[in-house]
Amino acid sequence: MAVLRNLAPLVSRGVRHDGADRLSTLEVPDALPTTLGCDAVGVPEHYGIRLLARMRSTGCVFADGSWWWWIVPAGSDLDLTWPLPSHYARGARVPTSGARLIRRPDGPSPYTPPIPLYLMACQLTGTTPMWPAGLTGSARG
Repeated sequence: MAVLRNLAPLVSRGVRHDGADRLSTLEVPDALPTTLGCDAVGVPEHYGIRLLARMRSTGCVFADGSWWWWIVPAGSDLDLTWPLPSHYARGARVPTSGARLIRRPDGPSPYTPPIPLYLMACQLTGTTPMWPAGLTGSARG
């Protein structure tokens, strides 16, 4: 039931992947290049605090009080199923109008590396990472 409670802000705000009018776009500071496009991964605040403490490298992180959002390159959901209660937001369009930048990147990139973020999100939620069929982790051809 905790997962459903954590999703309540998303469900009650009518989150849809079709560009619903209730979504706001997270604005990356102008000085940071966004040549890879921008998506966002959101988690409830209690996971956000733990993720931020564990990530070696982070890009822009936004918060709206109950959810924290990491900027990732567009398409970081390709062949990945992000674990619940995380939420993947294409175009960095999120179900909040009050998110503010709480952490600037360590370097010149606005992006958090998506694979380490995915693995940490899986670890915190107790979810087994799901890799696309055909990926074996072996370097042999």
